[in-house]
This record gives sequence, C-alpha cells and structure tokens, in this order.
Amino acid sequence: MEEHMLPCMNKQLFGVECPGCGTQRAIAFLLEGEFWEAFKMFPAIYTLALLFILLGLHLLDKKRNYTKLVIASAILNGAVILIAYFIKIYFNTVTN
Repeated sequence: MEEHMLPCMNKQLFGVECPGCGTQRAIAFLLEGEFWEAFKMFPAIYTLALLFILLGLHLLDKKRNYTKLVIASAILNGAVILIAYFIKIYFNTVTN
C-alpha cells in the first residue's frame, strides 16, 4: 500500500513537512489496527475521523441538526493539527 501513497508536494518543493504530512500513513495504520502508530504518525487522525463521521451524519440524517457539532469538531481538528505541527517543528529544530 505504501508504494501507492502520494508524496507531500510541500516537502518535495520546500523541504518542509506540511501540517497534513502523515495523514495517509496514519489511515493505513488505522486500517491495519495499529491505533497507537496512527496517532504517533498524525495526532489529529481521530479528530479527523470524528469530523468525517459528523459530516456524514449531517448529510444523511436531515431530521437532526448537526451544524454546531460539525463546526466544533472542525475547530477542534484544526487546533489539534496546528498544535501537533508546531510541536513537530519544535522538536525537529531542537534535535537538529
């Protein structure tokens, strides 16, 4: 499966990982049942999954209003992505 993954264009062009780097590998780890490895690869994988579940419910279940939950989940997901990205950058600069 790894040979079919798309490369990060940001990393190829600029030499710096983007905030979404690791998403594909984290999904692959999830599909293999490696939950901790998925989290280590991309910490926002579980908030992203929650966001997609809520978006699916919002689109399929028209009787209930999921708008506030979707917005809150999107904000939480964005915060986790940014915090994890800055932590990754910080530890990469400290160790180099």
